[in-house]
Amino acid sequence: MIRFRGRFRSALIIGGQGIRARKLRTFLSMISLFMGVMAVIVVQAAASTAESAVRSNIELTEGPDGTIVMNLPNMNGSVPIVLEELRGRTGAVAAILGRAIIGEPNVRPVNPGAAPFENGRALDFGGPPIICDEAGNCRVDESAPRETSGAAIEVELMAVTGDIRQFRPYRAESGEWLDFASPPSLAPRLVLNRQAAEGFALHRVPAEMRVDGAIANTTPRVVGVMDDSGYQPRAYLRADELLNWLPESALNSTQGSGSFYDITVLFTPEAADLVPALRAKLAGLGLPGDAIRVQTVDIEKQLGKEIQIVRYVFLGLASLVLLIGVAGILNVGLATVGERVEEFALRRAVGMSRILLAGIVLAETLITGLLTAGAAIGLAAAAIPVIADVIGNQEPALRNLVFPWQAGVAGVIAGLCAGILGGLIPAIRAARIPIATVMRA
Repeated sequence: MIRFRGRFRSALIIGGQGIRARKLRTFLSMISLFMGVMAVIVVQAAASTAESAVRSNIELTEGPDGTIVMNLPNMNGSVPIVLEELRGRTGAVAAILGRAIIGEPNVRPVNPGAAPFENGRALDFGGPPIICDEAGNCRVDESAPRETSGAAIEVELMAVTGDIRQFRPYRAESGEWLDFASPPSLAPRLVLNRQAAEGFALHRVPAEMRVDGAIANTTPRVVGVMDDSGYQPRAYLRADELLNWLPESALNSTQGSGSFYDITVLFTPEAADLVPALRAKLAGLGLPGDAIRVQTVDIEKQLGKEIQIVRYVFLGLASLVLLIGVAGILNVGLATVGERVEEFALRRAVGMSRILLAGIVLAETLITGLLTAGAAIGLAAAAIPVIADVIGNQEPALRNLVFPWQAGVAGVIAGLCAGILGGLIPAIRAARIPIATVMRA
C-alpha cells in the first residue's frame, strides 16, 4: 500500500512538472476539451432546472408529493359538513371556490366570467342570455334584461379554512399572506393572484364586493399579491371572514352550482385518517359516489419519462462534443510521447517501472481534464445568477435559479472520463518504449 501511494504521488508530481513545461500545448488541449465538458454541464443543468420548474408548477396547482386531494361539488349541504369536520383540525385545509364581483354595484363587470386580462385589456367570457326549448334548440333571449357595463371586476373567490401554502407554495409578489392567528375581520382581507392584480392595476374600481346570498356588500382589503400560476383573476380570503357576511345556508347548492360551486380538501399524509370519516359523512348527504374524487399527488408519476428522454438525447449530443475534446487530448498526448521517447527510455533505464511511466502520462491528461472541468463549472456557476436576473421577471420559476450540484458532478465525471480516454493510449505507448531506445539516442 505504501509503495502504491509513493508511485501515485510520484506520477502526480512528474505529471504536474510536464504540464508546467508545456503550458501552451496544455492550454490548447484544455480549449478543445472545454467545449465538451461545458456541453455536458449545460445539458445536466438545463435538465435539472426543467425538472425543478415542472415539479414546482405541479406543487402550485396540486400539492407536494403525498398530498391527498378530495374534490367534490357543492351540493346537498356539503359545505357545512366540510367546515364542521375540519374545524380545529391540523393537517387539512378546505378551499371553497366561487365567484365575486368587486366594484360598482348592479353593473356588468369588465371581464364577465372572471376572464383573464391580456395585452392590457379584459377578455370576455360572457355572452348574451340563451334559452333552449325541449327539443334542444337554443336562441338568444332578447327579452332578458341587459346589465350596464361599469367599473367592476369579476374574480374567482377562494375561501380557505387554513393556510393553504403548506400544500401549495405560492410565490409572494408583494404584501403578506392571510393571517389566521388573528380574529376574523368584518372587512374581509384579500390576497390577489397576478392576474387579478393586473386587472385592478388597469381598472380603478370602488372597494365594494358582492357575493350572491350575502346579507350585504362588503368592503374588502387587499393585503397581498402572489403568484399561483393561475390564468384567471382570483382572490383568496379566510372562510370565517366570508361567513361573517354569508350564512352557511347561502353557501349550499342543490344543483352543484351557484356562487360557490366547487370544494377541494387537501390532507397531509399524516391526516389521512380524516379522509374516510369525511367521505362517509358526505355520502350520508346523498352525494353520488362518483362525485367525490380522492387522489394522492404523485409527482414522479406525472413527470413521466419525457424529461429523462430529453436529457438522454441532449447528453448524447454533448458526448459527441466531448469526444472531439478527447480526440484533441489524444492527439496532443501522442505527439508529446513521441517527443519524449528518449526521456521515457532513460527513466526506464534507471529503474522506473512501466506502470509508473504510464501513470505519469495518464496523470498529465487527468490533471488537464480536471482543470478544464473546474474552469467549466466555475464559468457555469458564475453565469447562472446572471441568467436568473435577466429572465427571472419573465419566468418566475427561474427567479431563484441556482447552480445544480448534479451539473457539477457531471462536469467532474466528464473531465475524468476525458482525461482517461485521452491519455490511455499515450500511456500504453509510453510504457512500451524499450530501454534500448536510449542507446540509439
